[in-house]
Amino acid sequence: MANFILVHGAWHGAWCWRHVSDALVRAGHRAHAVTLTGLGERAHLLSSTITLETHISDVMNAIEAEEMDDVGLAVHSYAGMLGTAVADRMAGRLKHLVYVDAVVPRPGESWSSTHASTTRESRLAAAQASAEFSFPPPDPAIFGLAQADHEWVKRRQTPHPGHTYSAPLAFDVQRVAAVPRTFVNCTQPPLATIDAIRTRVVDPKFWDGAWLAGGGARVVELKTGHDPMVSAPTALTQLLLDCAA
Repeated sequence: MANFILVHGAWHGAWCWRHVSDALVRAGHRAHAVTLTGLGERAHLLSSTITLETHISDVMNAIEAEEMDDVGLAVHSYAGMLGTAVADRMAGRLKHLVYVDAVVPRPGESWSSTHASTTRESRLAAAQASAEFSFPPPDPAIFGLAQADHEWVKRRQTPHPGHTYSAPLAFDVQRVAAVPRTFVNCTQPPLATIDAIRTRVVDPKFWDGAWLAGGGARVVELKTGHDPMVSAPTALTQLLLDCAA
């Protein structure tokens, strides 16, 4: 039996992992999907006090509360920031870190560091204009979703806490690299804000060579959009099971 912690990206909640988490449980494993503070069913907690550290603590506390070791930690999109932090601080509790079309930062970078200036400016302007310092979700069509999947995600998305966007993350690349890692590259269609990350994870010089060292890293392509837990749950579930083997 394997242990999985599943962490959603911006604007989402634990709800987006429903098909994957149910499949993992049916296969005889433990799977816990985290909802980050201020999002999903915890949207009533949205406030300007939420920081990147709040969300890092959400994930670390889930691992502690579920009393899990040898964890397969799957982090989607923005949550790559959180998975990197958890691998730095709790490397001994992780078996595999799966970046699902996710941010893979350099030390000292923020989630926004690799985004186009127009994206950064528009999100920060929206946050400044909101009562809770948050910015609204995009149309899920940019994730390659259509019809029922599009409508499901559209009605479930909630504004994202803005102070998580430009907060830098300090971490030791050697500690993170000690954890085996897989980057899931979602290519049909590719999300523009992940383009810079796709280049990094195939660069042998990334993290001064540490990315490919330690526990080792690989890149796996899924021919689907940015929300594979919604658009390709069977393929993503199998990939997670392969990482836990």
